[in-house]
Amino acid sequence: MTSLADRPVASEGRTSPSLATLFALPALLFGAFVLVPLAALVYRAVRDEGVAGRLTDASVQTALRLSLVTSTLTLAIALLLGIPLAYLLARTQFPGKQLVDTLVDLPMVLPPTVAGVALLVAFGRRGVFGSVLDRLGIELAFTTSAVVLAQLFVSAPFLVRSLKAGFQAVDPTYEQVSATLGVSPLRTFWRITLRLSRPALVGGAVLCWVRALSELGATIIFAGNFEGRTQTMPLAIISAFESSQGLAGAMALAVILLAVAFVLLVVLRLVLRGDRLFEV
Repeated sequence: MTSLADRPVASEGRTSPSLATLFALPALLFGAFVLVPLAALVYRAVRDEGVAGRLTDASVQTALRLSLVTSTLTLAIALLLGIPLAYLLARTQFPGKQLVDTLVDLPMVLPPTVAGVALLVAFGRRGVFGSVLDRLGIELAFTTSAVVLAQLFVSAPFLVRSLKAGFQAVDPTYEQVSATLGVSPLRTFWRITLRLSRPALVGGAVLCWVRALSELGATIIFAGNFEGRTQTMPLAIISAFESSQGLAGAMALAVILLAVAFVLLVVLRLVLRGDRLFEV
């Protein structure tokens, strides 16, 4: 009788053909589910010939520029604040850690409109901290700064969650060996821990940036929809849909945002990874 240990084992990293065949259909269905609506959007927009004309529209260029600037600034702030937080959650124990860990996840499950109301109640002119900000000469609600804060609130948790998992996957032995060699903790973190966590950093940064770029609910409540100041591309799409332009105007803007998001998403992944796009 053949024992379990004597049975042939598939090579590591190779997928069983039968399993691949079994998974092929649901994988194709999911791919089609994502591709078909996007392809239909591009087809209709190109057929209606509205995209090229909208590209030269000053309001569209302003909304697009505002979206790119605010989402990029949001990512920079998220990296600055999120990397230390993710490392503390992954490597240290401190009072209230479970509460902080839960709070990090909360914006990801809250409806964006709830996030917008919360930000407005906290930092609006009549909010809890409104009088304090007013005395300091700071106005946040319905400004460009409010757009960044709304985007940061809903998108930064994606970066923190991804990085926490990445830091936890790094063997602490590497850091301990580096310390015995006299390397400073900050230099060890920069040259070893963060470098070994690069896939998590890339994935989290991409999710954070894209989520910020697509933010709508929290932005419209906390920042409003003012052209040239707080109207990002998602808000411009809503405005176009509700105006006389209707579906045609919204469709053209949606295709523009889709193209920009796809191109910049690829560029961001390449810059952060430093690898070839189609690396196997």
